[in-house]
Amino acid sequence: MAGPARPQVLVVHGPNLNLLGFRDPSLYGPKSLEEVDKEIQNRAEQIGLVVKSFQSNHEGAILDFLHENRTWADGVIINPGGLTHTSVALMDALSALRLPIIEVHISNVHAREDFRRHSYVARIAQAQIAGLGTYGYLLALEGIRAILVEAM
Repeated sequence: MAGPARPQVLVVHGPNLNLLGFRDPSLYGPKSLEEVDKEIQNRAEQIGLVVKSFQSNHEGAILDFLHENRTWADGVIINPGGLTHTSVALMDALSALRLPIIEVHISNVHAREDFRRHSYVARIAQAQIAGLGTYGYLLALEGIRAILVEAM
């Protein structure tokens, strides 16, 4: 007999996050996206989550990924990158999923340029984690798990 289903979580990395480890390591750290995704996958397994990760520099590809996985996912962790501050379409797509969402930013966006303080995603997310480096993704896994387990 199989145990209860493990919650399924989408982890979405937006534009330029494919350059982790190369792009300004003083802000974004030394780890590559592949290393970050491996850490996310390992931690998800430890805490009983199934994770599907995706990165794109193209807004439409991110929207398509969210749409295509809307019935698979129980929750979403997203680092929208620059789309955070500009994309009503991303906010609408995430909102249409009707799933718990945690927004992650590697740098402290609130301590940077003024335009980075505005987030369309924050309007619909249950939480935002910013400024803890890539560790923020691991905290987001804990947070989304708590939200999903409480919902069961």
